[in-house]
Amino acid sequence: MLDSEKAGAAEAGGQGKFALVSIRLPVALTFAALVGGLVAGIAGAALGAPQAVSEIAGLIGGLWLKALQMTIIPLVAALLVLGLVQMILAARVGTVARRMLLIMIAVQLAGGAFTSIAMPALLTAFPVPEGASAFLADSPQDVGEVPAVLDFMASLVSPNIIAAAAETAMLPLTIFFVMFAVAITRLPTDQGDRLLGFFHALGNVMLLIIGWVLAIAPVGVFALAYGVGVQSGGGAFAALGHYVLTVTMMGTFIFVLAYAIAMGLGRTGAKFVTAVLPAQAVALSTQSSLASLPAMLDSASRLSLRASTAEFVLPLAVVIFRATSAAMNLAVVYYIAALAGVEVSPAIAVAGILIASVISLSAVSLPGSISFVVSIGPIALAMGVPVEPLALLVAVEMLPDLMRTLGNVTMNVAVTSAVDRSADGAETPV
Repeated sequence: MLDSEKAGAAEAGGQGKFALVSIRLPVALTFAALVGGLVAGIAGAALGAPQAVSEIAGLIGGLWLKALQMTIIPLVAALLVLGLVQMILAARVGTVARRMLLIMIAVQLAGGAFTSIAMPALLTAFPVPEGASAFLADSPQDVGEVPAVLDFMASLVSPNIIAAAAETAMLPLTIFFVMFAVAITRLPTDQGDRLLGFFHALGNVMLLIIGWVLAIAPVGVFALAYGVGVQSGGGAFAALGHYVLTVTMMGTFIFVLAYAIAMGLGRTGAKFVTAVLPAQAVALSTQSSLASLPAMLDSASRLSLRASTAEFVLPLAVVIFRATSAAMNLAVVYYIAALAGVEVSPAIAVAGILIASVISLSAVSLPGSISFVVSIGPIALAMGVPVEPLALLVAVEMLPDLMRTLGNVTMNVAVTSAVDRSADGAETPV
């Protein structure tokens, strides 16, 4: 591969001038706050704590939740534009990049389609435990109204994008920003860079704000969990366990699909099973695809993949691809829909798959717990599902995130093998 192609991939990956600030969620403290809040709520209900305690907890939790929600629209707008531009620039690098992107898009769509079929069936066979509805305590009552098909189609385009943002209408907003990102790539370089610089700055500002909000996540989660504990009792713990297992199972599909791609398209045979083990071990221990990159490169070497392919595909995949995103994010939305009794029509299900696949580009540079809010909130809003439960479910995200990272790393190596084999005899630098 030409050095210019590698340089183009690095620029398209956003590792240079458009890198985003780093923020972290106090995971252990937030999880402890969730458990502590539920226990305190259960104890408060049993001991007859004054109603004022629940009201104060509701006020504190509600304010924190609103602070979290207020960043979603501008942050998704900024990250979506940056992510789409990165992908378009990557596609221009060469045939290897285009092959890689086609496989990645197919994986996201397949994961979304699988979840849209399997998750409702799974929740029908193994219903949400009693008491889980308490997670919806702060949700608006009008959520879940299913629009007619023609009304749904008419809502895809908004005549006033500002009004759409005010109404958190994610479908027209997403379509607008997809068009906006494509248009940026058609502008003269200096104008495109100025617009990207604006969205980069906007994204960083929003990330700083959400970082401040998440720094006090233990307080907000404790307050929200107290109210849930008062209403649901011990059923809340059963619901959280049920949630973690069902969502993780949707990620398992991507994990298994990675082996099918490697052994089928990549023609690695059973050798893939042992070759990818070191990368999987690092993924589970670090919960970071970026930290797993050296191990993924080693796995590619064990599979006798060309170094030029691995050194191009894997770093770019770490930046613009999260294989489990569409499948597991949609699984969370379907779980909340089951809690709220929201009926997901076929048209909305298809829209959810597309939105989940596109939105997956908006959180590729963020830690799993942060991308949880940024990625799933817009999907839920687009599908008419309440977003309020996300404020509590983010506290247990560290458990499904193990499968997210494991599936992402395994799929990255699988895609690399598929791209390498498909390029056999066909890679001619232009």
